[in-house]
Amino acid sequence: MPESPKINIIYEDNHLLVVEKPINIPVQADASKDIDMITILKKYRKEKENKSGQAFIGLIHRLDRPVGGVMVFAKTSKAASRLSDQIRKNTFQKIYLAVIKGSISSAGELEDYLIKDKHKNISYITNSKNGKFSKLKYEVLDTKNNMSLVKIHLLTGRSHQIRLQFASRKHPLIGDSKYGSNPNNINIALFASSLSFNHPITKERLTFTLNKPERYPFNIFK
Repeated sequence: MPESPKINIIYEDNHLLVVEKPINIPVQADASKDIDMITILKKYRKEKENKSGQAFIGLIHRLDRPVGGVMVFAKTSKAASRLSDQIRKNTFQKIYLAVIKGSISSAGELEDYLIKDKHKNISYITNSKNGKFSKLKYEVLDTKNNMSLVKIHLLTGRSHQIRLQFASRKHPLIGDSKYGSNPNNINIALFASSLSFNHPITKERLTFTLNKPERYPFNIFK
């Protein structure tokens, strides 16, 4: 097995692992056979805790492979179940930063019904209620060079939701080859900047926030 990349551990206790997912690492094993976050974190637990057998890592939510940022993983099945329940009840809050093409109204909400073609790994907006209801709120933080830095509160976690909802309004994310264009071959300008949830055991409200990335195009905004 290739050597695991070093992962920034933001917070850890007996129940949780909050980490910064690097860009271009899949969350779980896929057809690429590239090393993934779950494998990395199982190895981390096994070595740190000197476990002879497998270490448990529970997947609570996902990030697309090219997207980096804050994620929480469960270290017990009880924690995994309780965190997943918070997602269903919408008490698990996810905040993203994105850089989109053009200028958009200073704040707003986007609502659509989305359908995913799993074979092509692409999502579509549909007029049919057979699609999954998808909603986000956004706030424009700054606009420069015909690009806007937006803060996004994701209210439903559909596949490619942020990317598709902005692209469908003619504001694709910078660097998004799938729903926009990427002539300069840069990484997609989407970053999971903050998570808030209730600790699955103590019930304490926890918030973890990462600084805006230093890479382009985030770095053109102060």
